[in-house]
Amino acid sequence: MDEQALLGLNPNADADFRQRALAYFEQLKISQDAWQVCAEALAQSIYSDDHIKFFCFQVLEHQVKFKYSELTEVQQQLIRETLITWLQAQMLNPQPEKTFIRNKAAQVFALLFVTEYLTKWPKFFFDILSVVDLNPRGVDMYLRILMAVDAELVDRDVVHTSARRNTLLKDTMREQCIPSLVESWYQILQNYQYNNSELTCQCLEVVGAYVSWIDLSLIANERFINMLLGHMSVEVLREEACDCLFEIVNKGMDPIDKTKLVESLCQVLQSAGLFSIDQEDDVDFLARFSKLVNGMGQALIASWTKLIKSGDMKSAQDALQAIEAKVSLMLQLLIHEDDDISSNIIGFCYDYLHILKQLSALSDQQKANVEAIMLAVMKKLTYDEEYNFENEGEDEAMFVEYRKQLKLLLDRLAQVSPELLLASVRRVFNTTLQNWQTTRFMEVEVAIRLLYMLAEALPVSHGAHFSGDVTKATALQDMMRTLVTSGVSAYQHTSVTLEFFETVVRYEKFFAVEPQHIPTVLMAFLDHRGLRHSSPKVRSRTAYLFSRFVKSLNKQMNPFIEDVLNRIQDLLELSPPENGYQALLSSDDQLFIYETAGVLIVNSEYSAERKQALMRNLLTPLMEKFKVLLEKLMMAQDEDRQMALADCLNHAVGFASRTSKAFSNKQTVKQCGCSEVYLDCLQTFLPALSCPLQKEVLRSGVRTFLHRMIICLEEEVLPFIPSASEHMLKDCEAKDLQEFIPLINQITAKFKTQVSPFLQQMFMPLLHAIFEVLLLPAEDNDQSAALEKQMLRRSYFAFLQTVTGSGMSEVIANQGAENVERVLFTVIQGAVDYPDPIAQKTCFIILSKLVELWGGKDGPVGFADFVYKHIVPACFLAPLKQTFDLADAQTVLALSECAVTLKTIHLKRGPECIQYLQQEYLPSLQVAPEIIQEFCQALQQPDAKVFKNYLKVFFQRAKP
Repeated sequence: MDEQALLGLNPNADADFRQRALAYFEQLKISQDAWQVCAEALAQSIYSDDHIKFFCFQVLEHQVKFKYSELTEVQQQLIRETLITWLQAQMLNPQPEKTFIRNKAAQVFALLFVTEYLTKWPKFFFDILSVVDLNPRGVDMYLRILMAVDAELVDRDVVHTSARRNTLLKDTMREQCIPSLVESWYQILQNYQYNNSELTCQCLEVVGAYVSWIDLSLIANERFINMLLGHMSVEVLREEACDCLFEIVNKGMDPIDKTKLVESLCQVLQSAGLFSIDQEDDVDFLARFSKLVNGMGQALIASWTKLIKSGDMKSAQDALQAIEAKVSLMLQLLIHEDDDISSNIIGFCYDYLHILKQLSALSDQQKANVEAIMLAVMKKLTYDEEYNFENEGEDEAMFVEYRKQLKLLLDRLAQVSPELLLASVRRVFNTTLQNWQTTRFMEVEVAIRLLYMLAEALPVSHGAHFSGDVTKATALQDMMRTLVTSGVSAYQHTSVTLEFFETVVRYEKFFAVEPQHIPTVLMAFLDHRGLRHSSPKVRSRTAYLFSRFVKSLNKQMNPFIEDVLNRIQDLLELSPPENGYQALLSSDDQLFIYETAGVLIVNSEYSAERKQALMRNLLTPLMEKFKVLLEKLMMAQDEDRQMALADCLNHAVGFASRTSKAFSNKQTVKQCGCSEVYLDCLQTFLPALSCPLQKEVLRSGVRTFLHRMIICLEEEVLPFIPSASEHMLKDCEAKDLQEFIPLINQITAKFKTQVSPFLQQMFMPLLHAIFEVLLLPAEDNDQSAALEKQMLRRSYFAFLQTVTGSGMSEVIANQGAENVERVLFTVIQGAVDYPDPIAQKTCFIILSKLVELWGGKDGPVGFADFVYKHIVPACFLAPLKQTFDLADAQTVLALSECAVTLKTIHLKRGPECIQYLQQEYLPSLQVAPEIIQEFCQALQQPDAKVFKNYLKVFFQRAKP
């Protein structure tokens, strides 16, 4: 071997050596006999360096995985002997191999097993067992090989491509060797349980892995179970024993047998004192134990469900009794202070509640259980002292996930007993809020959180929580009144503050019933408790919630509009792009404040003049700032400064856009007398399009504004479109065009013939810009450039679809014969040549539309010819391509449009089309006469669906 190259295998080697080692590895993989050198090195222990040994196994692994069938019988025999020789050496070496080498060796053994077990090496396990006997190092390798075989055959985390092979292997193992393997595991456990915990745990892991697919009676018998239960009392073994028992309990079996098995396990575990949770302080073990109890509980519930379905009421009752007997243990685990332990039992708890939901009446004990679960959930929802609200990390994320699980339990509790849930929450809420000043933050937060969660746990349509069921409405109304009048919004903790605002917005319908509380809540939003809070996180969330609150109150905001607008004045200021300036709100948060201001003005009962004046006051500062900043940008030299200015300009345009969200259409803009203000904005913002600096940022902002104005101002925007388009088409890239085309589509679809002259004028300049970008050479492996081109191509076809679909084919027709032909050919190319079903579908839609418009007897000269020479062939060539995958949903949609195109051609050209297909085109494709006949008959069917279905079958048959 190349000793120099091998030096690079050391992780500490420098980059050049490492590179050389990688290249050497690739070279050995393709070499005919390099694996033999590696096999020899392993069999004779030539190298002592761990990385070289690992490397040799990798070369062998590659040989077995990808090139095994190329080897002769003798060479295959050599690989088997190498591995067995290596295994024998393990038991004699003074030091065991490193774990990573043992794992890699086990993988190679497992690969050889799946390749040879059914044919050349049926004694695979017996050969290994005869070598290792009970030698600890040998047993270690044997167990690792078993885990690697399981990973190859059944591991749920691995995607298995050869399911049939795996089934055959498992069936053969069950017949030939599983009983012997199980016996070997028993011997290993018995031999090592007291003197080698590592091997014992490994063996328990193997039993747990195999139990899911072997005959359960081999494991679930007295001698095995007694041994496992014995391990439950040994500290170093009990976690693995727990997992092993869990796998046994999890195994599918007859419901009555399963109930008996679980019950017998429980009796022994209970008598061993394992149900006394409070005496146990090893949380790692309890987390596994909790998982086991969860498994047992869910297994019993699954048995109960099956027995109820089969009508065996007596056995179902026994199963239910067994379930009820585990509830107190479940509750102890659910309430445990360690969230992992608690989380592991939630599945059992949830399923138990599902049973109670199905019972016609609950016993007193069951009612007490429901209440106990409810109290446990309320307690466990509480944050602990360690939770870091300012810098949330992994632990915090885990708690948030755990809270989501508890929410599911709460929702399920509400289904079992809504009255009990409402009463419990009300009790906790009232007690806590009476003394909130002296209560810890986590208890105050959870009290408000429970009120918030009731909205989803006791659902109503359209948030109508304060009408209908009187008891519920009264309870919620009382709690909401307490929330807004108690002064708890002033609590000095971000979690309580946020929960207060979230809850107020969730129950916004409360303020329709008791509007006298609106000013109190508005003040909380506007002062240091909300938008001016010391925490940026609170300010940001409040900005969003404030906009929702104001929108939901609508007309009830009237008395407060002027006051609110004055109070948010400073929050509307455009932050200058000067370094070090710290605004209260980020620009994203300010968008919500601008939207809120717009909504307040538009929904007010003021006169149109007053609304117009208020809207001017809101937008004029933006326009003035914009002009100044644009001038500064034109003169800025430093690129960072340019970027900062461009961002600021973009924010100004974004804020103006956002205020217009308050209008639903042109009507409302006109009624408010605001058209003029927005036209002024347009005139202010459009010059940014001709700025040569930071084009992408500026264009994107102005484009978005134009989209909004087309909705708000309708045809009043049209005079601005031509010059805006001209600027946006200058030096543009794929992404610019891709984003510009939807704007043109919006205008085309909305104004149709009104914009025909403009479209005719800009049609070819737009196409030239598109073609120029599409024809740019790109690197072969530049995937992002390829994707951008694909997206642009889709946008281009979408544009043609909009033009033809809006009844404006004259826009294309008036471009001159040469240009028309060029456009048509791009559509044919899109339908056939590019393997992109989304674009292909659009192309066929365009083609069928053009045939519909131009395909009749009075269509443009030469178009009928084009139909037969190009459109008809496209309908066959596209689906016949290998890349046209009829199993893909998008492709089927493209085929459906292809069928529409053929139907439209037949509709417009009549018998002539059938004659062409029968006598010329289909024979040229070597289609059999009877199939041609069948095809033409299907095409002539009046029901389009019949032809669509036929076409799919036609191409499925035609493709090899």
